Amino acid sequence: MAVVDQSPSLEILVRGPEGFTLWTGPPYSNGQPSIKLERIPCTNAKFSEDGSKLMVIKSESIICIYDCKSSKEIRSFEVPNILAATLSPRGTYLQTFQKSSSPQEKNVILWKTQTGDSVYHLFQKNMMKTTWPSIQFSSDEAIACRMATNEIQFFDARDFSKGIINRLRIPGVTAVELSKCPGSHVAAYVPESKGIPASVQVFVCGKDSQSQPVARRSFFRCSTVQLKWNSGSTGLLILVQSDVDKTNQSYYGESKLNYLTTDGTHEGVVPLRKEGPVHDVQWSCSGSEFAVVYGFMPASATVFDKKCKPLLELGSGPYNTIRWNPKGKFLCLAGFGNLPGDMAFWDYMEKRQLGTTKAEWSVTSEWSPDGRYFMTATTAPRLQVDNGIKIFHHNGSLYFKKMFDKLYQVEWKPESPERFGDFAELVKSVDSLKIGETKTQGQGSKSLQASAKATSVNPPTQKPAAYRPPHAKKAEAIQAELFGGSRTPEMSKNALKNMKKREKQREKKAAEAAATSDS
Repeated sequence: MAVVDQSPSLEILVRGPEGFTLWTGPPYSNGQPSIKLERIPCTNAKFSEDGSKLMVIKSESIICIYDCKSSKEIRSFEVPNILAATLSPRGTYLQTFQKSSSPQEKNVILWKTQTGDSVYHLFQKNMMKTTWPSIQFSSDEAIACRMATNEIQFFDARDFSKGIINRLRIPGVTAVELSKCPGSHVAAYVPESKGIPASVQVFVCGKDSQSQPVARRSFFRCSTVQLKWNSGSTGLLILVQSDVDKTNQSYYGESKLNYLTTDGTHEGVVPLRKEGPVHDVQWSCSGSEFAVVYGFMPASATVFDKKCKPLLELGSGPYNTIRWNPKGKFLCLAGFGNLPGDMAFWDYMEKRQLGTTKAEWSVTSEWSPDGRYFMTATTAPRLQVDNGIKIFHHNGSLYFKKMFDKLYQVEWKPESPERFGDFAELVKSVDSLKIGETKTQGQGSKSLQASAKATSVNPPTQKPAAYRPPHAKKAEAIQAELFGGSRTPEMSKNALKNMKKREKQREKKAAEAAATSDS
């Protein structure tokens, strides 16, 4: 209990047309969150990676920095014509990108949030997903680097006045990803050119490191790549995507998932057992496993270890999203975007499914820092109607729901998962508060009704079910059997009536046969 008392409280940032507010996170004693910070007008807001600072863009030229512990403004910056801004992982630096009229005008500025001083300037022609932020930091802010023409430049993150302290020459490099925890390696992508295949190379960071890569992977038919480091910086997942599928199986091109290790023990394609695109991939918090959603619909999902050996099959369904909770215990498998919003919750430690539910029209989704709650949100401008927030328990039962006329952004305030107790301790502490929450999924519909009452939300009226052809009903029944569900709740009234008739006929025939044998 002592460990739980030291755990920080959860907080949620909610931004609408008039600005943002900070809510207290669950559990809620009266079913509703309280307001920690009243509404502040802004156009954007973003936490630092460690949750210590909050950056708020109030206009095209004003950026304010808030201390998250006191919820008070600690610094204000006036930067004309802001196009983008971001905080370093620990909130030490603010990086801004402005409109530029000439290469002589250095439009990327690095500011120190504590003093308000600018510590480094550089020019960047345009901003793309692969080039922003211009200067990348490791999670502990010990290493900083940026991609320049045909090279990677390294800095002393504690003293930018030293300028560039090391250069790594890589001709043709177009994308760079620095490992975060620790910042020991950097991955560089060089696209295909003049018959030479595209490649991803991994280099050791540091002034005394060799210019030769410690790992390398080459491939043809590559338009873009996504580079994903694990915790520990020992493994790199490379999602290679091509605009054109040479097999003509997909209108959206093709994708392959490659895996590299920094010690050179593994280099190759992740063996996926189904053809089709790779929808999503995510490392666990330990960096020892990763989960992949892949294949033509219904998509499959598999958890692999660091040697690319499958550990757990999560089944198949209308899924394109995987979210691993910060403790590494639970997984949420979901189908968002143009899919109907099905969600399946798994206990990875016990290798079993906990429950299924739906969150239609969800745009964003994420686990809470303590790993107990899963939040989905429908936000504008992606969707202009039915904007709202839903918070689910780890087993998929609905805990909280609130609708908005217009909602732009919802996110948890980041916290280190180590600051929270084990899941069993957290559950025990919440139960001791006697908060009216859903305790087990086994309570079925009664638990969901209790949860809905606790949130003071009126559920929408039940719409008549859409017509489903017989083959679809059969497929659902088979899927229910595969996942340990029950077929009976899915059967119509006529089907139940016919089933009872058949059972009575069987009993009657059995009785007649018994009577005949006796005589």
